[in-house]
Amino acid sequence: MTDPSGLFPYRFRPGQAELVHFIDAAVREGRNAVIEAGTGTGKTISSLCGVLPYVLDKGTKALYVTRTKSQQEQVAREAAAIKRRVLCVPFQGRSADSCPLMRGDPDKADGTPEELSRLCSRCKRLDGSGGRICGYYERTADADAGYWIGVVRECLSPEEFALRAESEGLCPYELRKLLLPAADIIAVPYPFLFIPGARMSLESWMGIPVSETVVVADEAHNLPDYLRDVQTFEISRNSLERAAAEARGRGDPYVWKDLRVTDFTDALDSALDSACREYLIDEDGMLPPYYLEEQLMERLGTISSSLFKAAQAMFAIGEGIVQEKEAGMKLPRSYIRSLGIFLQIWMEEQDAACVRLITGGDNPKFQSYCMDPSPAAGPLNACVSSVHISGTLEPLGNYADEMGLDVPLKLKSASSFPPGNFRMLYSGDVTMRYEERFSDENYRRLLDLISGSISSARVNTAVFFPSYQVMDRIVSDLDPGDRTVFAERRGMTQAALLSLVEAFRRSDGGILFGITGGRISEGIDFPGEALKLAIIAGIPFPKPSARLRALKHYYDVRFGDGAGFASIVPASRKVRQAAGRVIRSETDRGIAVIADCRAAVLRDSGAELSGDIPGEIRRFFSGPEHQIYKRYA
Repeated sequence: MTDPSGLFPYRFRPGQAELVHFIDAAVREGRNAVIEAGTGTGKTISSLCGVLPYVLDKGTKALYVTRTKSQQEQVAREAAAIKRRVLCVPFQGRSADSCPLMRGDPDKADGTPEELSRLCSRCKRLDGSGGRICGYYERTADADAGYWIGVVRECLSPEEFALRAESEGLCPYELRKLLLPAADIIAVPYPFLFIPGARMSLESWMGIPVSETVVVADEAHNLPDYLRDVQTFEISRNSLERAAAEARGRGDPYVWKDLRVTDFTDALDSALDSACREYLIDEDGMLPPYYLEEQLMERLGTISSSLFKAAQAMFAIGEGIVQEKEAGMKLPRSYIRSLGIFLQIWMEEQDAACVRLITGGDNPKFQSYCMDPSPAAGPLNACVSSVHISGTLEPLGNYADEMGLDVPLKLKSASSFPPGNFRMLYSGDVTMRYEERFSDENYRRLLDLISGSISSARVNTAVFFPSYQVMDRIVSDLDPGDRTVFAERRGMTQAALLSLVEAFRRSDGGILFGITGGRISEGIDFPGEALKLAIIAGIPFPKPSARLRALKHYYDVRFGDGAGFASIVPASRKVRQAAGRVIRSETDRGIAVIADCRAAVLRDSGAELSGDIPGEIRRFFSGPEHQIYKRYA
């Protein structure tokens, strides 16, 4: 039986051996494990060495599910360091940029994985001359798998591997599929486990079902919201306008008796207006259960069964459009098809865990919002064992209940850095409560606190805000002095964001503005001197809305703690994630400030109330401990 300690490539830090053996025991017992592992614990290498003994002994696979590409690359790097030779294959979903044929084609740039997959299948078919449209695919069928296993060990990033494959005229995506049966560890994005169609494809490529694998969910605190989104569906005014334009371009086909597609889009558009007038309060409003069906029946003069048949006809018409575009190598997209799918699901879905909403703004929507992530989490209970690990998963029982995990084992693994290296403070003098944040007196105190904290120490500083709207207003009134400012912007590409972060890391006393719960505050490391002070300008409690009220009611009924599940715990996790950017190893030193008196109600934050935060910051960074740190950092 493989000993997990024999796989571990580094000297064990405090708590690491316990963590590795805990995971090993949970996997061998076929149990789910829920773990909070603090900063400096080495979550990736510990979880790999914990699951690999079972994987290697039984000849099965570990699925390491991640949210980002950078997490996949971390898995590959740590797998390469393990003392026993193992094969880790990072595997990403389809995108136009990852395909040598589609890259650079503006028609394909925003294609979904499903749409690009259909085009890819078309390219792989034999044409009339006996060849294939895609020569990359044709050549890949004859690739030497043994040779490319060596390449994937050498090229730890998917981009490096793709460049190598394309330079030899092969398809990187198909090539990785060929390697999956030989892999011990497969790092995949969330959809490959939680989207049924993608999961079935992965199983066929691996050669084994997910039920025979061990799953590691890294940064597991992201999973509940992701799984809610997976089960939520909607239709917007913009989508209706596109469906109507598509219909008119094709003669506006009939879908039921004398009713055409545009009769339905017009009726839905009118129903959107009525719902906004009757039910919208601020951002959203809750709809009666059968509101949309009743509106359509009244406006179209038909019955519910006819609505469903019309929706099926729309799907069929749209599918024909998709096939026609696919044959012409155009992006296989149809808004009529999407409308048919939406109407069928809306009329079939009457789940107590879903709430029907109208959302406002420039592009109002009908939305069926799923409040319960657990139905989509089924694969986590179906596999041999699932390991859920994050630095911000407390309270562990809350997470396990929300995800519907079967009798999990729980562990809170302490951080390995000295307690004096990190402090978290909060102010009792300001609030970011939605109704009060911009009152004159509170806003003045808030600006003074943020400005005073920034000027108290010339160190790299990040200020995280609950929204872009709040960030824009406060930043416009802040005076950064001679400090260089870096600001996250809505809709930034990943490349632009990483370039911004890298410039900030290299700066001397730069100030970075970002969003709590965004890509910077949760997914990026700032080791050493790259970030020493984080200011969290307001607890990111969700804005009061019909959706939030429904979610609180749902969890009050299920677990008796609606406020905890829907508001307090998610906000606490986001705050702790943002604060955790400051200290990434046992040698780092830094301080986090919460500019919001509501920090007192957060669970497991460890924040201390302070009446002199700028003074505390000055003393922390000018004290003898920090001078010693700077000398040896």
